[in-house]
Amino acid sequence: MLRHVGVNVRDLAQAKDYYDVLMPLLGFEPHIIAQDQFAYRPINDAPGASIFFYPALDQTTYSRHQTGLQHLAFILESRASVHAAHIKAIELGSEVVHPPQVFPQYRPYYFATFWLDLEGFMLEAVCLQKEEGA
Repeated sequence: MLRHVGVNVRDLAQAKDYYDVLMPLLGFEPHIIAQDQFAYRPINDAPGASIFFYPALDQTTYSRHQTGLQHLAFILESRASVHAAHIKAIELGSEVVHPPQVFPQYRPYYFATFWLDLEGFMLEAVCLQKEEGA
C-alpha cells in the first residue's frame, strides 16, 4: 500500500492556497504546515496515502528537487462529489482536461473528471459506483 506521495512545486505558498480549498472536497485534511513543506492526510485517519508538497529547488538538471508529477487520482464516494470537485476546480481557474463523465474503457462505472492544477499537474476525481438511483 502506498504510504505517501511527494510533489515539488514552483511556488509553495500559491500551491498551499490552491490545495487548501480543493483537498477537503477530495477527502483530505491538513496534516503538516511548515515553512518548507505542507501535507494532507485522509480525513479521520481513513486508509490512504498522505500527500506532501515541497518547493522545487532545482529547475536546471534532473534531481529529486525538480517540479514534477504525472497525475494524482482521488477516489470519491459519489458522482455528486466528482461534480463538486469539478466545479471547485473551475472556480479555482483550473484547466479542465475532461469534464465529469463515464470512462468505460477503464472499467465499468468509472466516473471521473480530470483537470490541471497551477503547476500543470493532472488531477482526477473518480467514483467507481453506479449512478445514484440507477
